[in-house]
Formats: sequence, structure tokens, C-alpha cells
Amino acid sequence: MSAARDPEREPKNGGSAPKSSADGDLRRAVLDQADITRALTRIAHEILERNKGAADVVLLGVPTRGVELARRIGERIASVEGGFGAVGALDVTMYRDDLRLRPTRALGHTDIPDGGIDGKIVVLVDDVLFSGRTIRAALTALDDLGRPRAVQLAVLVDRGHRELPIRADFVGKNLPTSAHERVAVYLHESDGREAVVIAKGPATEGGAS
Repeated sequence: MSAARDPEREPKNGGSAPKSSADGDLRRAVLDQADITRALTRIAHEILERNKGAADVVLLGVPTRGVELARRIGERIASVEGGFGAVGALDVTMYRDDLRLRPTRALGHTDIPDGGIDGKIVVLVDDVLFSGRTIRAALTALDDLGRPRAVQLAVLVDRGHRELPIRADFVGKNLPTSAHERVAVYLHESDGREAVVIAKGPATEGGAS
């Protein structure tokens, strides 16, 4: 597999200057709603082109925002190949290698589409690819669910700083960042707004990475 995930954000305002919050946190919007929409549309078409259609494709989003992104990509695929509905969720919480360091975690939801993943092309979908440890956990979780023919990775943002040999197949935006910055993804479904923002602060693996 060309394996391949990884908060304060404000919607981008036509090249507006970075915003500073009351606590001095410097935030810089890098993608707005239109940018995100274009990126997901392009990813959907790239998935179809790479796999010669969607007959054997299953999209599995990594909670939480990866699930929302997977649904949107699935809708775009369905608009091209009618009837596509193989979209689900893959919770990786109990498979993370840092669970002993951060034992208190909310469990997500795993939802495998009808037909399972055996012999399928599974496309993992996440919001931010950072160290690669979340995706490593996702690959381990897949081992307990079946044997896909291939596993691919789609991410909205690849911010670099990989700690494992994991690479995304489909990327909405390559975003060079400092290890001392956070990348936050906001989506309407979970946040009520739409943007990708870089903020000063320690990077973490997960929602604001």
C-alpha cells in the first residue's frame, strides 16, 4: 500500500492577515469553504481515476472529521457513478500506540458498509496527516475486520513531519508547517463553520494536529 492522518480556526477572508486571539494565539487561515469543496471534488475524481471506477471501492473515515469528509467524497463519487454508497467509519482508538500515555479517550464508532472489506479497495479518509501514527492504528484495526485487496489513503491536509513510513495517495492540500504549529480543520457538521487554520502551539496527533 502506498499507505497513507493525521483548533482555533477562522474562515479565510480573501487573504486576510493572521488573527490573534485574546491569549496571544496567532491563527492563520489557509483554506476556506470553497477551497475545501474543490479539494474534496478533486480527491473524488482521483479515486475514480486511480481505481477505474468505484465498483470495489469502500470509503472508511477516521472519526471524527474523517467520517464527515468520507461522506462528502462519497456523495461526489455517487454523482458520477450512481448508486455508490460504500461509506463507513473506522474507529482506531484502541489500536493507538500512545493509548498507555493518554488512556482517557472517547471511543468513536466503527461502521462497515454491507459487503464488508474482503477483496475491496479500502480508502481510509482523514482530515490531517501528521506523524502517521493514526493511520498505522487504522491499518491494524483493518486486520481485525477483513482482508482488503488494497488500502489507500485520502487526506484533506498533509502537513509533513512523518514519524512512520506512511504516505497519502490523495491529498487535498500539502501544507508545510513548523513542528511548533497546530493545524485545525473545522467542518460545518461538527463545528458550524468551514476552514483549515494554522495556529501557534504544540502539535498533537488527532483533530487539531
